[in-house]
Amino acid sequence: QVQLVESGGGLVQAGGSLRLSCAASGRSFSVYAMGWFRQPPGKEREFLAAISWSDSTNYSDSVKGRFAISRDNSKNLVYLQMSSLKPEDTAVYYCAARNTIEIRTTPQDYPYWGQGTQVTVAS
Repeated sequence: QVQLVESGGGLVQAGGSLRLSCAASGRSFSVYAMGWFRQPPGKEREFLAAISWSDSTNYSDSVKGRFAISRDNSKNLVYLQMSSLKPEDTAVYYCAARNTIEIRTTPQDYPYWGQGTQVTVAS
């Protein structure tokens, strides 16, 4: 079992940056694959980025080059550094975990979720 808590969301102007953090509690965090997803109002949850225990990463095309995922296993933290933000990036952002070494890109493959943090990008 792992519990996840996101932080770092807020209101930012278009073109700005934010760094989201996800704090994980529980054992064996270092072997978990971690992902970031978002859900805009009225839309489905979408994959953004994932990172394996060995720091392999995968990004959706919509954020590749603008967002960067990283992890600090010594602190049980996962980050999502977001830059060049656009109004269409406005959404609730979620951290997710799966207790395998492989990274996945679909929400159904992640059994553990945080409560989400709101990101609003003003034009």
